[in-house]
Order: sequence, then structure tokens, then C-alpha cells
Amino acid sequence: MNAAVASFRQLPPGDLADALHQARNYTLALFDCFQSAGLDDPAHVPRLSILNPPLWELGHLAWFAEWYLLREAQTSAPDSALRTSLLTKGDDWFDSNTVPHRARWTLGLPSTGALKTYCHEVLDRSIDKLSRAASDDAALYSYRLVLAHEDMHGEALLATLNLLGIALSNALVLPQTPGGMQRDIHFPGGTVQLGSRAGHGFVFDNEKWQHGCQLDAYCIDAALVSYAQYSEFVADGGYQKPQYWTAGGRDWLMQQERSAPLDWVRDGRQWRCRRFGEILMLPMNEPVRHVSLFEAQAYCVWAGRRLPTEAEWEGAAGSGQPGFQWGDLWEWTCSPFTPYAGFSADGYREYSAPWFDSHQSVRGASFATPGRFRSIHYRNFYLPQRSDMFIGFRTCTI
Repeated sequence: MNAAVASFRQLPPGDLADALHQARNYTLALFDCFQSAGLDDPAHVPRLSILNPPLWELGHLAWFAEWYLLREAQTSAPDSALRTSLLTKGDDWFDSNTVPHRARWTLGLPSTGALKTYCHEVLDRSIDKLSRAASDDAALYSYRLVLAHEDMHGEALLATLNLLGIALSNALVLPQTPGGMQRDIHFPGGTVQLGSRAGHGFVFDNEKWQHGCQLDAYCIDAALVSYAQYSEFVADGGYQKPQYWTAGGRDWLMQQERSAPLDWVRDGRQWRCRRFGEILMLPMNEPVRHVSLFEAQAYCVWAGRRLPTEAEWEGAAGSGQPGFQWGDLWEWTCSPFTPYAGFSADGYREYSAPWFDSHQSVRGASFATPGRFRSIHYRNFYLPQRSDMFIGFRTCTI
């Protein structure tokens, strides 16, 4: 990861305006890929529980910015906005808390052109308002929230392009993920500080607040598990041996009928992988991606290892010890996503609270995560069966 990239959490107004422009341009570049493939029309988009129609996503991103910045809503409560939307039915179309997921394909949304115009209008008005804002954290909180929200959705849109096999435009160039040296790093244990401190810019509610956690000594992989390593598990029949799989993993595997990760394709006697509609040789030195929690756990049992806890991951990432490499892919941990002591939801009430206990803690970042978003304290979370994201894992042992 590039330590020189400034975090969105502390960006001053001028840099924040530039980042908001950059994020919106990226969103539109991703949307253009869907449009070129004919998937700007929701009727042509597969109805999957793990994605939204791209046209709905486009409108939702602008609506979210309008809600918090132009309409000055202090919370996500439906009656919180002080002003009406620029769109007559904006709330009826794009409020993710009130519009059921299954309905997003049949809402009768405005045309692509109309929603792009809405995006530009909201952004222009937001930047103008930002130019008159104070420079303190309280005044900039909503702007930073809106930027983070668009960055997260941008990565999700990129993952959707990959899932649907849509080629990227020439304007979108992805960084390489070459992997790293495979070795153990030993940590002697002791107290590590988890979470974010007050007074240091934007903080997500599930990171509050920094607190000490006692860890026993452990060893953790310096790099993520590679395609080469995972190929050995596959070749050994790991997907056919129930002793490696948890009860939940066996149930998931029976439903999937899968014998390799999501992006792997059988080509005669060898495996290849699918990326953005292309079939490629397995990049053996790269970290293996598109694995569910269950697949990561099964590999760990086969290898005689385990997944790290999120406290162990944060302790290793924050130790400053040379060799610990993170940021190529999101990483599963063995920790369920639960609140820190004293948790209370922030204004975006649905960000964390609805997902506690049902989701799994995920740490790090991926090659698709903007540098400004990366933080060792950031707590991502996914359902354990998900593998469409840019996600992998590293192993750990005592």
C-alpha cells in the first residue's frame, strides 16, 4: 500500500472536493461499461441477491449525496431531510432503507441520461456548498461519509462487472497483485490497540472506540495464500473431503456443487480463471481470490492452520514489522462481526447495526480499494458464503 496517499478521514475541503469529483468520474466510467454491455436497462440485469441494477446504483449514489449534503439530513431516518429531493420520486426510487431489493428492477426509473444529469447537478451543488464549509471534522463529516459511500460502491460495481463477465473500458486500468514472500511472522503477544481514536477525523461507528486487547503469541503469514498454494488443496481433492469443512461449509458446498473457487474454469486437465470476461492461466504467484469464508476455513484445516482473529490481523498490520503485506485483497478473519463495547449507531443508522452477528469480519483492502480509503482500523463485513468480492485470506497458528 502507498503510505503517501492521504486518508479521506482527514481531507480538508479543497482535497475533499477533488476526491468527490474523482469518485464520481470513476462511478460514471464503471457505469459506461455496463451501458456498453446493454445493462443500463434494469430489465436486462440478472436478478441476483448480491447485486443491484447499475442504473439504480447510479441514482442511489447521487441520492445519498443529496440526502446528507443538500437536504442536510442528520440521520437516515425517512423524516430527517430538511428539503425535498431534486427528483419528484427520489425517495421512492433510491432510499435503500425503504425500497426492497427485489423491487429495484421494476421501479420505472428515469432514463440513463436523466440520472446522469441528476448526478452532475448534485455533485456541482455539493462542491459549491463545500467551498463555504468550515474546515473542522464536524462540518466535514457528511462530505467524508458521502465520499466513503461512493468509494465502497465503486468497488462493488467493479466486482459486479467481473461477476457478470463484462470487459473493462480502456479508461479503467487495474493494478497488479503480485503477491509476496510466503513466510511466517512471529508476534510475541501482549496488548494491542483496536479501533479508532476520537479527534483524528472521520470514524465509522463500528470502530468506536480504541481499546486494548490482550493477545497470546502467534505466527501469521506475511502474505496472502497464493493460487499455487490453493491449487495444492484443490488437487488433493479438498472439495471432496468433508473432514476439512465446517457444518456450514458442507451445506454451502452441497448447494454450490463447486470443486474450485468461483473464478476457476476447468480446461481439460488444468484450471484457468475468469476475469472480466477473459479466460486466463492461473496466476500462481498472485493471492487466490473469490473464496468464501467456508473455502478459506477448509484450506486452513487441510494445511493445519487457522484464520487469524481480527485482533490478530490488526495487531500484525499495525506493528510496523517489515514483511507484513496487506492491501491486495480483502481478508477473511475467524471473527464474527460484532460491536465493540459501548457501541452506538451514528447518523447512518443502518451501516453496521443490522449486520452484527450474521456477518463475518473482513480486514484490509483490495487492489480495487482507493488508497484514501485504506486503514488498518477499517472493519469490513460480509456474509460467509460470499465470494464475488475481491477477497482472499492468510493463515495463522500459535
